[in-house]
Amino acid sequence: MNILAVDCAVSRLCVGLRYDDKMISQTLDIGMRQSEMLLPVIDELFKRAGISPADLDATAMTIGPGSFTGLRLGISALKAIQLAHNVPVYAVSSLECYAHPFSGCGLPVLSGIDANKGKFYASITESGKIILDEDDHDTQKIAEAVRPLEKVIVAGPDASALRDALAALCPDTALITMSAHFDTAETLAEICERMIGQKKEPLKDFDGPSYLRASEAELKRSGIIA
Repeated sequence: MNILAVDCAVSRLCVGLRYDDKMISQTLDIGMRQSEMLLPVIDELFKRAGISPADLDATAMTIGPGSFTGLRLGISALKAIQLAHNVPVYAVSSLECYAHPFSGCGLPVLSGIDANKGKFYASITESGKIILDEDDHDTQKIAEAVRPLEKVIVAGPDASALRDALAALCPDTALITMSAHFDTAETLAEICERMIGQKKEPLKDFDGPSYLRASEAELKRSGIIA
């Protein structure tokens, strides 16, 4: 199965291409330069694989939460391929993607992304059971869910920052920080294949990113902030 996978949810851009049971990928920690690099990286991967977008069976992306700009960039690129070649786009929660490699460890997994302003996009799952719903949480709310747990794997690109924020609030819980530098594109491709096997629905034309938090422009427009 040929799958193009894109993770633009955070400043680290990860793009991968699964083809003929092989996987090639590229990860760039480039901050706000995702818009400059996403399409060239995708093009380079197609050239290396010797296939074209028309040969894809599906594309997959982190749908959010995460960067407003990055998520819009990723969905625009993949929906362009969908329109041109009728390739379905499958959406995976960013937090699910970052937790997935550790889901078989037999411990609760706290997946987190720094949302600034003293908050984290976060969720806690254990063997498919939701302990803390995916949302825009402050550290106190996350700590309330973590305290009853003896050990927790803390995963995601901002795992270290989340661990540090919780350390004093959860002194009796072992916070096990996992590396944030795993290949998220490969994880996305794996989840996408599973979704296709389970006959899950791809994104509809009108579907967009899951932000969990209104943008500053929206807050200003609504009068919540000046």
